[in-house]
Amino acid sequence: MENSLFLKKSKGRISGEIFITGSKSESNRLLILNKLFGNPIRLKNLSNSKDTEVLQTALESNSEQIDIHHAGTAMRFLTAFYSIQNGKEVILTGSSRMKERPIGILVDALKSLGAKISYLEKEGFPPLKITGKSIEKNYVELNADISSQFVTALILIAPKLPDGLTLKLNGKITSTPYLEMTLEILRKTGIKASRIGNKIRIEPLETMNPQEFTIESDWSSASYFYSLAALSEDTGIRIHSFFENSLQGDAQVSKIYKEYFGVETQFEKSSIYLKKIKHSTPNFIELNLNSTPDIAQTIAVTCAGLKVKAKFTGLETLKIKETDRLIALENEFRKLGVQTRSTHDSFELIDFYEVNSIPKIKTYQDHRMAMSFAPMALVRDLEIENPEVVEKSYPDFWRDLNCVGIISK
Repeated sequence: MENSLFLKKSKGRISGEIFITGSKSESNRLLILNKLFGNPIRLKNLSNSKDTEVLQTALESNSEQIDIHHAGTAMRFLTAFYSIQNGKEVILTGSSRMKERPIGILVDALKSLGAKISYLEKEGFPPLKITGKSIEKNYVELNADISSQFVTALILIAPKLPDGLTLKLNGKITSTPYLEMTLEILRKTGIKASRIGNKIRIEPLETMNPQEFTIESDWSSASYFYSLAALSEDTGIRIHSFFENSLQGDAQVSKIYKEYFGVETQFEKSSIYLKKIKHSTPNFIELNLNSTPDIAQTIAVTCAGLKVKAKFTGLETLKIKETDRLIALENEFRKLGVQTRSTHDSFELIDFYEVNSIPKIKTYQDHRMAMSFAPMALVRDLEIENPEVVEKSYPDFWRDLNCVGIISK
């Protein structure tokens, strides 16, 4: 049975103090690395997201069948992880949507290295049967224009291969900051890693020294509060725990929202303070979001709320996420009176018209659809279907939204 959450603006100022847990992206990478090396890392501020919980459960399980539900990151990372668990055989499966999300590029790359993986249903898609074995090869090529997570999955297992791994990436690299984040995490934990152009080299490491790693809070989760700030007349929101020199590509949200929407970020020790400043909002915005696709929906909704026409490019990965996010955006923007157009890698806000009814936003089992549309409550009352989808990346989202001045019931 479907349920909904009604959102509206309170009469007070949009302000408050919230604590966002660690980045899902950093947490998941560190969990894989930690498990590969026998858990020498003490992780602080680990993500409380469902995706991270699912990955933790899988890594601790002795079951012969692992179900990662909707967690795409877990599917990609565990495919590589189990491939090198010598003698261990697992079936890796997920939700019905997960079985529609392609994984052939990663499987082909692993098989070229010597991995033993077979498809149990549709060729190129989960579920997978993986028989772990020792992999001796140290060179692989793969297309890098579909998902950076395919490349990241290989990078994470590379230091456990006898001769490390050299990866040659063919085509345009998508979501480059995510690759750089992965490489920097490796370096911080004592693994030699480098990237020159389209070639990545990871050196082998036999044992990892005991250490502590504090995970920065999640910038993509913070992006929804930037959207709130942009759509408000006056804002003062403090969010913990963020670093000025972030590893996360989505930290670009602070620059984008200052330049286009007048939201200033003040770094104060390990927190950020969002403040709305006097600003002339442009009539049209054009952005290439190839490096930061996870904040595309957020920015698009901000533009819709401010009635700013926009064109976003570099969005090819959005079609293979929890849903086809470009089609989902088109469908839901119609309910808000926004005329849009999309291609395989772009999205445009073309014009705006009046809609009097309270829009009921469908979330398509996609956490980012729910959270990105929520700030529109500052512009008009709205209804969010299946609000529990936020558990995937940000379980405390609705509580935190209430804390800063959005009423939900």
